[in-house]
Amino acid sequence: MSKQTKRILAILSLVLIFSIAMGSFGIAYTGGVRGIGLLGISFFFTVGIVIVLAQVIPASILFCMVISSVFSTFRRNEMPIRAT
Repeated sequence: MSKQTKRILAILSLVLIFSIAMGSFGIAYTGGVRGIGLLGISFFFTVGIVIVLAQVIPASILFCMVISSVFSTFRRNEMPIRAT
């Protein structure tokens, strides 16, 4: 990857994490958490969302690949499995 592409990806990842953090901050503030607990709760929510996304995105890619390989064929003489 070029240097510019790495810079763009770094900026996009920071923007994603910042937007998740601000959303978590807003949820905690609306829920009535005030003071130093607000930072702790927003940090907890942010890390939790990032961890869930880190697991869900690759799992969904693998799931889509499995589904596409089941219902499509790469050879002309093969028949794909029929969904009923």
